[in-house]
Amino acid sequence: MLQSGQASKLPVEALRAAREPDKGEVRQMKRVFGGKYALTLSGLTILALLASACSSGTGGNANLNGGNQGEQGGASGEKTKITYWTMDRHDMDYMQTKVDEYNATNTDNIVVEMKVMADNYNQAVDVAFSSNQAPDVLKVNDFPTYVNKGYLAPLGELLGAEFLAQFDGLLVDNVYQMDGVVYTLPNTGQFWRLLYNVDLMEQAGYSEPPKTLDEMVDAAKKITEAGKSQGIYGFASNFKSGSGFTRPAYASGTLDSATSHEGYNYQTGEFDFEMYRDVVEALRQIKVDGSMIPGAESLDIDPLRAQFAQGKIGMYVNHSGEPAVYTSQFPTDIKWAAAEVPTSDGVVDGVSWVNAGGYLGISSKSPNKEAAAKFVEYVYGKELRVEYQEKGLGLSVLPFVNEASGQPELKGIDGFLPTKYDGIYPATPSSITETKLEGKKAADVFTEYILTGNSSLDSIIADLNERYKKALATTRADGLTNIQADPSFNASSLQGSLAK
Repeated sequence: MLQSGQASKLPVEALRAAREPDKGEVRQMKRVFGGKYALTLSGLTILALLASACSSGTGGNANLNGGNQGEQGGASGEKTKITYWTMDRHDMDYMQTKVDEYNATNTDNIVVEMKVMADNYNQAVDVAFSSNQAPDVLKVNDFPTYVNKGYLAPLGELLGAEFLAQFDGLLVDNVYQMDGVVYTLPNTGQFWRLLYNVDLMEQAGYSEPPKTLDEMVDAAKKITEAGKSQGIYGFASNFKSGSGFTRPAYASGTLDSATSHEGYNYQTGEFDFEMYRDVVEALRQIKVDGSMIPGAESLDIDPLRAQFAQGKIGMYVNHSGEPAVYTSQFPTDIKWAAAEVPTSDGVVDGVSWVNAGGYLGISSKSPNKEAAAKFVEYVYGKELRVEYQEKGLGLSVLPFVNEASGQPELKGIDGFLPTKYDGIYPATPSSITETKLEGKKAADVFTEYILTGNSSLDSIIADLNERYKKALATTRADGLTNIQADPSFNASSLQGSLAK
């Protein structure tokens, strides 16, 4: 989830907001990659790793021929070594190959050492910077904290204007830049769709997936009526956690609204959970109709996926990581597809939010910033990024990549490819506000209503608005966010920003 922007002199605890992979994704990575590259980093283990990874105490870089650290190479013929840290395991073999190619072919005498830091990545980064052993280039996993701690160098001073022009219109506040300074850049993202069983949908009388929430409710009911005797139900979501609500609600809500995301109205600068009324009512009706898979209240994402792969679920909402799941973790022979998440009236007023945090940053402590910048430009090269996407390693949010890419090598991915109705929203103060919230979070309250109908929706929304308003006021008073109202914001302006 995109996190709140914060002022520049705040405690790290108030800013830490990295997205954690769900349990199913973690298990999937372990199955695919095993323990070969797994690094458990804690306490002395982190310090030991840093000692082995870095040969000096001034930024973690050593010239391969000895001598002083700093910008070298070029005419001198000496090698400049830079270190690159990432937490991404799914693409590590491919990226290592590309690093090796860069080392063998670049004419600047730069040698890059890539390290995959599997566990406790943020802790390892903290230790590295505090002990002057920071990598030169690093995956940005916690943007506001990294900026607040001074870990990242401004990219506008290091990367060429022509290169940066490729990202025009994408560098949203508190995700890639803060206070007008760019510190990281976008790369890939999670695109949210309605996954559906094609055969079950056709048996329910739908030749195409539902476009409105009412149609989704109707399709779920008809699928259930036709298949209940075989254990088939029309809809599912993993309501064991709050994401059972946020997965369908965030996607439908942002498509339905020109002003809001995560319950936060950018124009007014306040929370207004009215934006979720229609999707909450639709999910509640699915439950009342008996079209929700039994046991949804304790359903985690992997058991849901297993049931879908067995043809027992008609529809659910999730992101573009699913095609890989049904290729390796839960191989399936069912005919399934993905489509835009339904809206209240079938009309798109905003864009479907894309979870696309920062990718690479350059260490503010690196003595080799120019060399690091050259490597970053290489990693963002069109040829590399197009090949990356076509191999199915991730869906790009960069128009120059999507325009040049062919079909990715992954069954089912075509339904997740970027459209004009996908976009990257500015960060909201949602997560940081919830640290000051009294009572239950919005996702938990809405989930209870969907499953039990235990209160009136009007009173629920009014209560959430009041409690979040109070918490946001406290958050702002304490200087924990710099996000304020933007009366000019209109999500419809994001349409076409990622794809035409």
